Amino acid sequence: MFDSLLPLLSAATPFGEAMDHLFSPIGLLLIVFGAALGIFVGAVPGLTGTMLIALMLPLTYGQDKLLSMAFLISVYVGAVSGGLITATLLRMPGTPASIVTTLDGYPMARDGQPGKALGLGVMSSTAGGMISWLFLILLTEPIARLSSRFGYFEYFSLVLMALVLIATIGGNSLWRSLFSGFFGILLSMPGLVAATGNPRMTFGITEMNAGFEHMPVLIGLFAVNQILRDIIEIEKKKKPIEIGNNRVLVGLRDIKTHALNMLRSSVIGTWIGILPGIGGNIGSVTAYSVAKSVSKTPEKFGTGHEAGVVAAESANNATIGGALIPLIAMGLPGSVMEVVLLGALIVHGLQPGPRLFEQSPDMVYTIMGAMFLANIAMAVIMFASMKRLARLVRVPRPYLLPLILCFAVIGSYALSNRVFDIYVMLGFGLLGFCLESFRIPLAPFVIGFVLGPIAEKNLSLGLQASNGSYAPIVTQPISLFFVIIALVMLFLPAIKSLASKNTPREEGHS
Repeated sequence: MFDSLLPLLSAATPFGEAMDHLFSPIGLLLIVFGAALGIFVGAVPGLTGTMLIALMLPLTYGQDKLLSMAFLISVYVGAVSGGLITATLLRMPGTPASIVTTLDGYPMARDGQPGKALGLGVMSSTAGGMISWLFLILLTEPIARLSSRFGYFEYFSLVLMALVLIATIGGNSLWRSLFSGFFGILLSMPGLVAATGNPRMTFGITEMNAGFEHMPVLIGLFAVNQILRDIIEIEKKKKPIEIGNNRVLVGLRDIKTHALNMLRSSVIGTWIGILPGIGGNIGSVTAYSVAKSVSKTPEKFGTGHEAGVVAAESANNATIGGALIPLIAMGLPGSVMEVVLLGALIVHGLQPGPRLFEQSPDMVYTIMGAMFLANIAMAVIMFASMKRLARLVRVPRPYLLPLILCFAVIGSYALSNRVFDIYVMLGFGLLGFCLESFRIPLAPFVIGFVLGPIAEKNLSLGLQASNGSYAPIVTQPISLFFVIIALVMLFLPAIKSLASKNTPREEGHS
């Protein structure tokens, strides 16, 4: 039996190479450091995991691609988990995924159980991460094998469906989300056209021939935008709840009590994470709602109920593994953080999607292994140092913001050693601030900016192969399937709205 495993574990195989990187001293150090850094940022009010990953991305440029991705995945896991600290002690979600945690985590902390609330949160986060990791292992390769059969038009329709899905779920207003997505596509167009080599929308600016680089755009949208927002709210203070000598650890009794809830919420979070563009906040809301509906005491939810904390934290961490599945298998980011990870793969010269299994299977195994190890590191770090981590909510933002801005400038400049990229970073930072001020979501914008060129490239290649005919978009079954889903998702909100308006009138006539 063990003899059959030796060829797989050999360093000459992609799996063996990935394991060599992950379990090397530097690999383990980067995973622990990445998870700790993510937890730190998630625990500091005003800082976000997306901002951190965008800032860390330039540091990985030119470095070993496997170690770089292991580090970024660890940061991702840590940042999502660290958000529960501010959600519980300050009623300020450190990440969007932690919004639902405030509903019961903060009341528990306020009622004298901050340690128990945090302990349950860490336990549930770890369970959610591990269960979604199992789905990541089991589903990624079959989905990638299926998507490897896609041609140019199938890829175009798939990206089109992803853009519509993200637009319909990316905010309260469909039209704001659609505007955001199309605006992102528009700003991805400047540069040399791949098919012809002619400049497009460069306005005579030589630096625009290369278009807007992903790195300064992402840093601007998520780091500079957040800095501007924090500067405006810098005087706002909120007194955190002290942990004191409260117990943080959880016992076997807690695991037994909440095992079914953790399993159910983790599965819900994983499957919602697989859907492009939905993210951890929707996963948490759904799992929380299901937990409340099946509970014998639904009235306790929102008052400091343990089951509410467990459902929210299990689901939001489970969306990590779920969202990584379409990223690896099809090249479609499942959330805004995955957009940055998609940019990281592109920066390192890799093509996410089914080709990743063919061209760089060692990267696939690295991502999977890094998620597993990062969840273990996250649990150990948070349980071992929760009381110290809780003090991070007091870190004054006036000291942090200039440091973050310096990292943002250095990271944007270091990519190509161009001052132009710093201007791009600042411009997109201001743009992101304006969009969010008008309640226009950033997720559709970023997805449109990243996926727009991929859709254009596949459409161009498809048209060349079909002698300029668009017919294969609807005559090829898989492509037609994606187009139908896109149309259904696009018009479903309007149909529901009309149905809800007509229902009262019908009742009134009866």
